[in-house]
Amino acid sequence: MTRWVSGNSFDLLENGEAFFPRVFECIAAARHEVVLETFILFEDKVGLALHAALLTAAARGVQIDVTIDGFGSPDLSAGFISALTRAGVRMHVFDPAPRLWGWRTNVFRRMHRKIVVIDGERAFVGGINYSADHLADFGPEAKQDYAVEVVGPIVAEIHAFVHDALSDGQRGAATSMAGQLRQRLADRAHRLAQKWRPLPAPAGPAAAIFVTRDNRQHTTDIERHYRIAIRAARHRVVIANAYFFPGFRLLKEMRKAARRGVDVRLILQGEPDMAIVKTAASMLYHHLLSAGVHIFEYCERPLHGKVAVSDDEWSTVGSSNLDPLSLSLNLEANVIIKDRAFNQHLSARLEHLIQHNCRQIRPDDLVESTWWRVVRSFFVFHLLSRFPAWAGWLPAHTPRLMPPALPADNPNNPNNPDNAGADRVSQAGPV
Repeated sequence: MTRWVSGNSFDLLENGEAFFPRVFECIAAARHEVVLETFILFEDKVGLALHAALLTAAARGVQIDVTIDGFGSPDLSAGFISALTRAGVRMHVFDPAPRLWGWRTNVFRRMHRKIVVIDGERAFVGGINYSADHLADFGPEAKQDYAVEVVGPIVAEIHAFVHDALSDGQRGAATSMAGQLRQRLADRAHRLAQKWRPLPAPAGPAAAIFVTRDNRQHTTDIERHYRIAIRAARHRVVIANAYFFPGFRLLKEMRKAARRGVDVRLILQGEPDMAIVKTAASMLYHHLLSAGVHIFEYCERPLHGKVAVSDDEWSTVGSSNLDPLSLSLNLEANVIIKDRAFNQHLSARLEHLIQHNCRQIRPDDLVESTWWRVVRSFFVFHLLSRFPAWAGWLPAHTPRLMPPALPADNPNNPNNPDNAGADRVSQAGPV
């Protein structure tokens, strides 16, 4: 079990209105380094604002690494990418794959994390992507979501993690023995530098754990922390999660907690961004309501959050949904926080959603025949209890980070023989 790290400060950032200005402000103040991971980066007003902030920082000599997911961020233009690489920004694409008849093929094992680390001293972790649909002026489809800004010793662990992720991905991309040897030597040099780097100074009263999910050593860590918190709860648990179809063991802990008198509340999507999301979650409503779990559907706009509180101290914010993709396939990152003030603040914000923007689901609202519910429950039970094993059958290869592809006729493409600037672009990607 990962150890608790004390001495941290956490600030809750709700929606893009709070998150984007703060991230861009910190990038503008960066002195040495920015490392950014995101599932989605769109070339809209938010993506262009990030683009401008990164170019300005790179012009000051800040070392910048940006990792995007090949499935989540497939359509960035050559001009958008080449401007960054010319400025010295090192762009990495997680698990790029060719399209088949126009369809993206790398559906599984997505890099779903959303992390920023500035100068190894300040970090951001959460569920907010770099896209305009995280801003209220996007309209009815604007997403409700959360992230945290972190200062304190736990940032050292986040910083080490993002560098290890870069090294792992570059090793996966290296095909030659010489390339792999070069990467191992670079990894060793980085680890030695990290070993002697001073920890960020204590900044607050919060203890924290940085917890991730991958397809090798940490396959169930995030889910396990949820189960531990629910099992230990004495009076309340509130979970707000966009894509809710958790495993059997997590459902069992929720039901057991409610039956022993814990006020277990779920905030789920009432206006989903994908219809199947609500359909899947609603298949579990009878099972949960019968045990005393309270279910609220957020109806103001699509819910994209992945947050929870338990009792008076425990909280989590991150990228992990409670569905098969996040719990068994995707690469995710959450912070677990033990701090009364943060717990109270997040609890108040979730209670505001319940009171003003949610409708409670009651047993009388579920109109369906008993025989269909019994049949459906049978199949849902077996799906949830067996899915983690089934997930192991899906491809789980070594992560690869590759430079973003540019069209062959683009003057900034390193594969174009007429490209005078090819060396600078090729150096921006991994070996």
